[in-house]
Amino acid sequence: MPRLLLLMPISLSLPAGVIAYGYRNYSPPLKRLLAHNNNDTALLRYLYLRSSCNTIPSQLTSLFCFKFFPTNLNCLLTGNSLFFRMERFWSGSSINKNKAMVEHLQHYGVISSKKVSEVMETIDRALFVPDGTPAYVDSPMAIGYNATISAPHMHATCLQLLEENLKPGMHALDVGSGTGYLTACLALMVGPQGRAVGVEHIPELANSSLKNIEKSAAAPLLKEGSLSIHVGDGRQGWPEFAPYDAIHVGAAAPEIPQPLLDQLKPGGRMVIPVGNIFQDLKVVDKKEDGSISVRSETSVRYVPLTSRDAQLRGY
Repeated sequence: MPRLLLLMPISLSLPAGVIAYGYRNYSPPLKRLLAHNNNDTALLRYLYLRSSCNTIPSQLTSLFCFKFFPTNLNCLLTGNSLFFRMERFWSGSSINKNKAMVEHLQHYGVISSKKVSEVMETIDRALFVPDGTPAYVDSPMAIGYNATISAPHMHATCLQLLEENLKPGMHALDVGSGTGYLTACLALMVGPQGRAVGVEHIPELANSSLKNIEKSAAAPLLKEGSLSIHVGDGRQGWPEFAPYDAIHVGAAAPEIPQPLLDQLKPGGRMVIPVGNIFQDLKVVDKKEDGSISVRSETSVRYVPLTSRDAQLRGY
């Protein structure tokens, strides 16, 4: 009879403060992992880390059988979901200022752009997370309604990937805008001459995100109308202000929605997590002739991009 595996976090002897997953396909050497913890838990953890490059080392095929995997991996794996929080670059205990959070992202090489660092310093993440939660921990957080706010390093990564398409005067769309944090960052980057649009299909989240933004440095843009939040199915985009130079999608789609491709401007870029159990952050570029190129940036784990009812049911 297969043994029941209890999935517990383990130390991988990584650089100080770093627990790696979903960032540039980091994978620890098998020998070091097994030396640390030679059991099925370690093997499962290693297989999961290796899943970022879609391979399983041949050394494990005789030691581990897929029948040990739980039926519903979707509830166990992480990235922008909440089980292990393996993508942390630091713990929250020593970070209590927004500026220090940004400095840590710079220290670990997540942020290299001056513009992105300035925007993330200006928009205080503490205004966009639930009361009583550690605002600056590098981890996703539950925000209610089976939704999350992404980890700071994922927000920084997406802003950097989109930076050239977030110049003053450009149009940006944030699908699954949640608490409004990244929408506010997008709005600062495109400025009052541009347009930043958030789409969220949970009305309660949309309403609370407006209150969050009103307390932030993006409040004048909301008042002037260059930043707006709308209730709707983000898979359909928001045609009113299309085409968009930049589109960010904050939940994982099984495939890239055609309406979002249609609303992407020639010369524009979209970042979107794609996949089910195993997901990749895709960078989608629309060339001036309308042709599309897609590449994978890194492995990630997001909550699914789905209907409102399915999200509320936890599917």
